[in-house]
Amino acid sequence: TQPDSFPCSRLKGWGDLYLWPASDQTGQDRYGYCRRLPSLANGKITANADLPSFQTVSKKRCAFSLHHSSFIIHHFPPMSSAPDTTLLLGHSPDPDDAFMFYAMAAEKIDLMGYKFQHILQDIQTLNERAMRGELHLSAVSIHAYSHLLDKYALLPCGASMGDGYGPMFVDLKGQGPAADASLEEKKEWLRTKKIAVPGLMTSAFLSAQLFLGREFNHTVVPFDEIFDAIRSGSVDVGLIIHEGQLTYSNEGFEKIADMGEWFKAETGLPLPLGGNVIRKDFTPAQRTELNVIMKESIRYGLEHRKAAVDHSMAHARGMEVPLADEFIGMYVNDYTLDYGEKGRDAIREFLGRAADQGLVPRLDKLEFVS
Repeated sequence: TQPDSFPCSRLKGWGDLYLWPASDQTGQDRYGYCRRLPSLANGKITANADLPSFQTVSKKRCAFSLHHSSFIIHHFPPMSSAPDTTLLLGHSPDPDDAFMFYAMAAEKIDLMGYKFQHILQDIQTLNERAMRGELHLSAVSIHAYSHLLDKYALLPCGASMGDGYGPMFVDLKGQGPAADASLEEKKEWLRTKKIAVPGLMTSAFLSAQLFLGREFNHTVVPFDEIFDAIRSGSVDVGLIIHEGQLTYSNEGFEKIADMGEWFKAETGLPLPLGGNVIRKDFTPAQRTELNVIMKESIRYGLEHRKAAVDHSMAHARGMEVPLADEFIGMYVNDYTLDYGEKGRDAIREFLGRAADQGLVPRLDKLEFVS
């Protein structure tokens, strides 16, 4: 039976996780816990409160002390399923990834007994290493993930999704199609040009193939050299990613088409660009625990934004703090915490369209960690 009221405590370091004394149907002593705090009266949950859905955990799994007749919950001890080995965690040396993994790297949250070696490499290298199954967890492009279905599952947190924005085709101001050109006229114009792309396994390139067709005149140029390639005349147009999406106009370029804008107009969904994956040889319990750790790292960054942005500035490629913060905000948001069913639909739609056109393998082994 539920008492008139019972004490509730916030679990420090775990975001909005709240616990209270409870019991299950067998009468065992347990704690109830949930992510959203229900209404409180004098620090207690009232009997008629609109309780959110909650779960219970054995008191043996918690460390606690008794203080003024209230349980003060300190932490969950490390889970027994954490392996003894150090896990290789791959992510790119970009400010948005640095922001997401700040709390893990600085041990600002409970790592639940897991040990990590942070591998900072460009996304193409991470894609290639994931192809060989070398990394336990890694950031990869969603395009590359279509080739990793037998080795990795997608985590529901840490994704980069462009909600109405994304990779852009740009050229020098005044040299593109007419301002009032239709989308089809812009496509035809682009098909006559030599286009710099940031990599063949990037989601940017796959989105360009969906937009223009499998075959168009392209050459691979490192993303941070595309502006110079256009200026030099070695290419006519660039497909830009990262902070170039914010700086292109000041650099003397104009937008021809935005792939995130196009994809949302076509599907009503965000354009999935990058995601975090975990090797399929982890047990279901380990997958869940590692997802919790990564999600709490992102949550900590969002709740301690200044510290996380300051940490990310070591990877800001010369950006000033306001620009770096704006860029981080584009790709670290509510979708990053958990992209939910809408994000899953976006990934299925993006890769499904590509599979239908023979651009990527079929999605028979696509797997999301719940």
